[in-house]
Amino acid sequence: MKYSCTPLAAALTVLLGGCMVGPDYQRPQVAVPATYTELPGWTQAEPAAEAPKGTWWTGFHDPLLDELEPQVSVSNQTVRQDYANYQQALAEVKVARSGLFPTVGVTGTGTRQRSSGSSITSSSTGIGVSRGATIDNSGSLEGSLSWDLDVWGQVRRTIEENSATAQASEATLANATLSEQITLATTVIQLRATDADIDLLQQTVAAYQHALDVVTDQDRAGTVAPSNLISARTQLESAQSSLIALGVSRAQFAHAIAVLVGKNPEALDIPHSTAMPVLPSIPVGVPSTLLERRPDIATAERQMAAQNAAVGVEVSAYYPTISLSGAAGFTQSPLSGLLNVTNYIWSLGGSASETLFDGGQRSGNVAAAKAAYDAAVANYRGTVLTAFENVENDLAGLRILAQQADVLAAAVTDATRGAQITLDEYQAGTVDYTTVATAQATQLTNQQTALNVQEQRLIDAATLIGDLGGGWSTADLHDARDPSKAAAGPIAKTTAAQ
Repeated sequence: MKYSCTPLAAALTVLLGGCMVGPDYQRPQVAVPATYTELPGWTQAEPAAEAPKGTWWTGFHDPLLDELEPQVSVSNQTVRQDYANYQQALAEVKVARSGLFPTVGVTGTGTRQRSSGSSITSSSTGIGVSRGATIDNSGSLEGSLSWDLDVWGQVRRTIEENSATAQASEATLANATLSEQITLATTVIQLRATDADIDLLQQTVAAYQHALDVVTDQDRAGTVAPSNLISARTQLESAQSSLIALGVSRAQFAHAIAVLVGKNPEALDIPHSTAMPVLPSIPVGVPSTLLERRPDIATAERQMAAQNAAVGVEVSAYYPTISLSGAAGFTQSPLSGLLNVTNYIWSLGGSASETLFDGGQRSGNVAAAKAAYDAAVANYRGTVLTAFENVENDLAGLRILAQQADVLAAAVTDATRGAQITLDEYQAGTVDYTTVATAQATQLTNQQTALNVQEQRLIDAATLIGDLGGGWSTADLHDARDPSKAAAGPIAKTTAAQ
């Protein structure tokens, strides 16, 4: 590691204005592939400038998403908790900065004191004793100053540590916001798919009712076995049961959506929709950009920087502590004329302390801080690897599901046509009802499978947007050491909206 102060330089710190012991932070290198493995087989990358940034959900063209997604950053309770944690981290930076400045105080005292006294007098007539009391007023007014000099950079390393922690907290807030928004998007997609499944089952129930009517007419004519009527009725009742059961899933998705936007479940009414969201076009880019676009990676990287600064804080314990103190003011008894120049007093002093033996406490603290830094490095690299894995999984899912969707589209067409043909043949008396029931069940299965694949493609698209950072960038992080800049940006706008 590179250190910003050496023992020789330490001897000149007072003249040079101080230095900072401990390692200077440098981001460790990680292996980044040139391109994603799945990208060539999935789709051609598009320029990132053409995609929605902060409002990525508009690519799904769903009115419910457009209405509710902006509310997540304001009303979602998980996001509000992380915002409060970020504000706490900013306050910790202010606390650390205070160590760079002296502590100035003022003390005033006033005393009114009664004292007794006696005196011996003589006269031509004899000796006498007189007794009396005096009242004394006294007071002082004194200002004091104490200053622990940050010669070795302990305070500055602490500020560096807390600032990196604040940025990690800010990135955590961005990650929580994005995560909750992606969760909302996937839940809305699941709700829309449930509505589509309801529509499908309603159509199926109508088709099964028609088939039952045909079988009923033939049963009345005595041209079919009674078992055909039972089979047709059972098939219809099973479809009706499945249709009713979908009401539970829809209610749960609607309640989850309400909670995600900070509302009570009964406070949000979502009408039934017959339209599914549109599969968006997503510019993927190259893996190297992922390091700047994922807030969870930024969190891990800032935590690593904070742990690096913590090493410097512990190293500074090996060096002496140097302090200055001073006082100036007035004191007078009696109180009259307190602020006269003749009553002016002052003092100035300095101290230095150094621990000679601590039984290995300092070396243990430094070793612990270095181990924590190594753990943070491993966490950072692991987060990067997981991010690459997530994107590859999303791309693979979208590629494979697109192929499956094409095959299923043909299967649905064939199954629908086959079900109609078998029903016609049954009416003509050329096939039994078992063939009809099987063909209709095959049609419903293929239609539901196709709907599930469509739903999963939309969910994978939303997940991919989240895994790519949702338009976020590390440039959105604010330097907590500059309060004017740290308070600006989307975080402050969110607070203002509240």
